[in-house]
Amino acid sequence: MKKLIFIFFEILALSISSISAQVSEDNILFLQLKKMDSIVFEEGFNKCNLKDLEKTLHSEFEFYHDVGGFQEKEAFMVSMKNNICSNNSQKPIRKLVEDSLQVSPLYNQGILYGAIQNGTHEFWIKEPNKELYQTGIAKFSTTWLLIEGEWKMKNVLSFDHHEAK
Repeated sequence: MKKLIFIFFEILALSISSISAQVSEDNILFLQLKKMDSIVFEEGFNKCNLKDLEKTLHSEFEFYHDVGGFQEKEAFMVSMKNNICSNNSQKPIRKLVEDSLQVSPLYNQGILYGAIQNGTHEFWIKEPNKELYQTGIAKFSTTWLLIEGEWKMKNVLSFDHHEAK
């Protein structure tokens, strides 16, 4: 009987680990969330297309930054407009570190409802008539929720910020 219980729990542990494991880079979920990351950062952060950025955010969006503190959606959008997108003479640019992106699905009773996306990103400054120069690097962890067939960014942790070497 003990052996049967042990086998049951071993099978259960293997099942759970395979369900929650990160997905491969060619997986449709990985590709969808890589695209969403691009909309948020390439369109929103780098190009300051704030309308597209705002469309990706959950109505109860939360942003946690290890240097800048906590912001809810409205404050985050104001900060993007006033800090990231207000000075074209020194425009911050974000780049995803190649091969750093990881995606782990979230299931509720076998149904995909969200995902956690982790990675590392670099920050650069773009000045007129100059080469881009790197100012920093950090890690991020994003919780995405699948709501009525659309991915919405719910929570972001941006941490381990340090200067570029």
